[in-house]
Amino acid sequence: MRLPLTLTVSATFGLAAIFSLAAASLTATVIEDSSQSAVQAALDKQGLTWSETHAEGLNVFIAGTAPSEAQRFIAMSTAAGVVDAARVIDNMNVTATADLAPPKFSIEILRNESGISLIGLIPEASDRRAVLTKLRRIAGSQEQLADFMETAAYVTPKNWPQAMNFALAALEDLPRSKISITAGEITITAMTDSPKERFDLEQQLRDDKPDSVALSLNIFAPRPVITPFTLRATLNDGNLRFDACSADTEAAQVRILQAAEQAGLTSRKDCTIGLGVPSPKWADASVIALNALTNLGGGTVTITDADISLVAAEGIDAALFDKTVAQAEKSLPEVFALHAVLPVVQTDGEVDLPEFIATLSPEGLMQMRGKLGSDLSSNTVASYAKARFGSDNIYDSIRVTETMPNGWPNRVMTGLDALSTLHHGAVTVTADQIRVSGKSGHQDVGARISQLLSKRLGETQQFSLDVAYDERLDPLANIPTPEDCVARIQAAQSEVKISFEPGSGTLDAAAMPIIGAIAEILDTCGELPLEIQGHTDSQGRESMNLALSQNRAQSVLAALRDRRILTSAFTAQGYGEANPIADNKTEAGREANRRIEFVLIQPEAEILENSEVSDQEGLENKADKVNEDAADTSSAAQE
Repeated sequence: MRLPLTLTVSATFGLAAIFSLAAASLTATVIEDSSQSAVQAALDKQGLTWSETHAEGLNVFIAGTAPSEAQRFIAMSTAAGVVDAARVIDNMNVTATADLAPPKFSIEILRNESGISLIGLIPEASDRRAVLTKLRRIAGSQEQLADFMETAAYVTPKNWPQAMNFALAALEDLPRSKISITAGEITITAMTDSPKERFDLEQQLRDDKPDSVALSLNIFAPRPVITPFTLRATLNDGNLRFDACSADTEAAQVRILQAAEQAGLTSRKDCTIGLGVPSPKWADASVIALNALTNLGGGTVTITDADISLVAAEGIDAALFDKTVAQAEKSLPEVFALHAVLPVVQTDGEVDLPEFIATLSPEGLMQMRGKLGSDLSSNTVASYAKARFGSDNIYDSIRVTETMPNGWPNRVMTGLDALSTLHHGAVTVTADQIRVSGKSGHQDVGARISQLLSKRLGETQQFSLDVAYDERLDPLANIPTPEDCVARIQAAQSEVKISFEPGSGTLDAAAMPIIGAIAEILDTCGELPLEIQGHTDSQGRESMNLALSQNRAQSVLAALRDRRILTSAFTAQGYGEANPIADNKTEAGREANRRIEFVLIQPEAEILENSEVSDQEGLENKADKVNEDAADTSSAAQE
C-alpha cells in the first residue's frame, strides 16, 4: 500500500525540523560551555580566583565578591577580551570599604602688623567660637582677624587641646610670627628686635611648653639698621668711654673693642652690630681712629658713616698732633675722610663767644637763656621748644643780638632735640661745640644723642656728652608685674568698696574716688588680661542676681574706659550668687558677697588644670544653697 504523496512530504519536513532544532540546541550548548570555560580560564589566569562565571545563551555572567573596585574593573576587562563586551553581564559585588580615616587636623596662624589670619582644619569639639574669641582679644582694636578655619566632626586627636592652648597663649607675645599646630606638635617661626629678646623668648616658650607637646622654634633677630653708622669715643686721663659704637660684623666688633681696651676702655664693652655700614673697611677705619686718639693721649673721635672727626684735648703738642694726623690720613681706607682739630687755648681778654643754654628739670620744666640773631629766629626757637617740651613748661630769657654765626638757629634746635631725649639735664651750644649732660631711662641714650648730633651738625661734629642711664627712670624697668597690679587693686578695695545704687547696676557717686584710684593703678601696669567679676548675695531670684552682677561688672569696665584706660584685654563677667565669700544668712555676710573683683585671666592650660576643683566647689555651693532657709531665697534683693 503506497502512502499518499502529501503525507510523505509533510513527514519529511517534520523530521527535518526536529533534526534542525536538535542541532541548534546542541550548538547553543556548545557555545555556552565554550564561552564560559574560556572566560573563566582567562579570569583564573589573571589571578581573579574569587570570580565565578556561568553562561546563558550568548551572555556570560560574572559573579563573586571583588576585593576592590579596581579588581572588579580588571575582571570585566579580562572577560571583554575573550568574548564581545556586550555579552558580559556584571553580577559582581565589592568588599565594603573601611571607615574613612580621620583627617589630619592642623592649623596655621599668621600674625603681623596688619592683623591675625588663621587657616586649617580643627576638630568640631575644639569650640571654634572660643578660639576666635581669644584671638580677637589678642588682636585688640588695632589688628584685623581673618578666619579661614574649617571644622570636622571627628574624634579629637590626643594632645590637640594642649597644643592649641599653648599656641594661643604664645601668640600674645609674638607680634610677628607664624605658628603651625598639629596634634601634639607646634612649630613657631618669629622675629624679635634683638638677640637678647630672642634668647629670653626661646627660654620662656620652652619653660611654658606642656610635656605632651613637641616644640620647634625658628626665632630670628635681624640686625638693626643703624643710620648714620656711628662710633664716638672720648679719652680723658687714660680712660676711654664709648658714647656710641657700631660694627657690621662680629669680627669687626672684636677688633674695635680690642683697640678700645688698649686705649683704656673699662666701662662699656659692647658694640652694636647692625646694617648700613658705609664701607666693608669700617673696622679698619675705626681701629686707626682709636689708635690715633690713643697716640694723642686725650680728646674725642667721632665717625659718622665715612666722615671722621678727631678733636684733640687742649694742650696737646702741635708736632705730635701733626704727626698723628698725617699717619692716620695715610692709613685710612680711600672712602673715609678725616677732619682733625687742635683746640687753641684761649687767652684772657678774648671776646665773649655766643652761647645758648637750656636746662630741663626732673619735673619737666625747661628754661632757655642765651642769644639768637633775630626776632624771627627767637620766635622760631621758642615755638620749637614749646612743641618739644609743652607750651606751659617753658621759661624763656633769650636775648636778640645781630652778631651771631651762620647756622646758629639750627645748632640751637639740634641742641634742644638732644635735650628732649633726656629725663632731665642741660645743653650748652657754642659756635664750635655742643655739650649735653643729664640722665635718662634709656640704656642707649648716649648712642641716640651721638647719632642725632653727628647727623645734624655736618662735618665738624664737635660735641661732648656726659649722659648716664638711671634705672629708676626706665619706664620698662618700673612696670609692675600683673600680679603686683592685681594686689594693689585689692589693697585699694580693702579700704573703699565699689558701691552701686540700690538694686541697680549704676555706680553711685561714692564709687568715683575708688574707680579713679584703680584707674591710676592700671595706668602704670600697661596692658594685661583682666576679668572684672561681679558678685551678689543670694537674696532674690538667681536669674535676677546673675543679670545684676553682669550689669555691675559692665559698668565698672565702662567707667575705666571713660578714664582712657586700655581695656582691650579686659572682660566683664557676672557670676551672680554662685561664688559667695561669706555667710548669706547674716547682713555682714551678704554685704561682703556684694562685690567687684579684679582677677587675672589665666592661660587655658591652667584653667583646665583647675576645672575639677572649680566644679567641686560649685557643687558644694549648690548644696549649701539648697539647704538655705526658703524665706531667705524668696525675699527681694537688698542691694
